[in-house]
Amino acid sequence: MGQYKGSVELRILDQGNDVKLLVAVKRVADYNVKVRVIADASGVDLDGVKMSMNPFDEIAVEEAVCLKEKGVVTEVIAVSCGVAQCQETLRTALAIGADRGVLVQTEAELQPLAVAKLLKAVAEREQPQLVILGKQAIDDDCNQTAQMLAALLGWGQATFASKVVVDAGTLQVTREVDGGRETVGLKIPAVISTDLRLNEPRYVTLPNIMKAKKKPVATLTPEGLGVDVSHRLKTIKVVEPPKRSAGVKVPDVATLLDKLKHQAKVI
Repeated sequence: MGQYKGSVELRILDQGNDVKLLVAVKRVADYNVKVRVIADASGVDLDGVKMSMNPFDEIAVEEAVCLKEKGVVTEVIAVSCGVAQCQETLRTALAIGADRGVLVQTEAELQPLAVAKLLKAVAEREQPQLVILGKQAIDDDCNQTAQMLAALLGWGQATFASKVVVDAGTLQVTREVDGGRETVGLKIPAVISTDLRLNEPRYVTLPNIMKAKKKPVATLTPEGLGVDVSHRLKTIKVVEPPKRSAGVKVPDVATLLDKLKHQAKVI
């Protein structure tokens, strides 16, 4: 990814108050890796697979740091839920520019509702005015956590954000929707989920990676937060997508039209 190219318009909030921002990050299989299904079809095999920050969450961290650089927020807190190795993901967020991290450590497989409950518990401890997270994770593509979190907190929400304007305790967010774009207004506190066009995350430099090692990361547990992370959904089977059949050459336009009429499938 290249240098930051933002599309954010900002105005300074009341500087007499501390404004905290919570940004959620998830550890997922790197998007360049081709994952394989486990033999028993219960999931995907992650042994020895390169892991990285969910790309949509990387955009969320960039947005959070930009808000801080513009003076809109005073502190950015990165939160991750999962195994101990999620600390690596948090350190990446800290290297981008977050101030401190919170790891909710558990070996349990976390579903979107459980993550939303954990983030709600962390938000109640930290009392942020904004929560930003990626619109979806590339491993399950659920696109549910932000909406569930907003409902649990009773806050307004703006999903699929491609532009954010902050002005004296209010937000105007341009959203990517099926019909194009729409702009919604809401009051802070609020939950925002990021879309691809919101910004382009910056490169993480070596000096910032070294600085990130000294930034504090607190470790919590679901039990300590009083959150039940037991499964509400059951995965029946995981299968690879069908292999794409090879293309064919046709001798002329008439044959092409015939195949399109009688053999082509509508997806």
